[in-house]
Amino acid sequence: MEQRLDATGLLCPLPVLRTRKRLRSLQVGEVLHVRTDDPAAVVDMPHFCAEQGHVLHDAGADGAAHLWRIVKGGG
Repeated sequence: MEQRLDATGLLCPLPVLRTRKRLRSLQVGEVLHVRTDDPAAVVDMPHFCAEQGHVLHDAGADGAAHLWRIVKGGG
């Protein structure tokens, strides 16, 4: 199952906080696609995933937005 979260327009720390909240509702192994435009997310999102045991499977850009594909881990 894959879900999407649009966190554009939100500034640090809100993109990570919303991502964490959404991931809580997912089962281990499910995927969350997140879209952000906060420049701090480039540092915050990988750090969040590493600290919480999630897998940052893919990251990219779409114009000014950053796209993240996160697989929920067991942590």
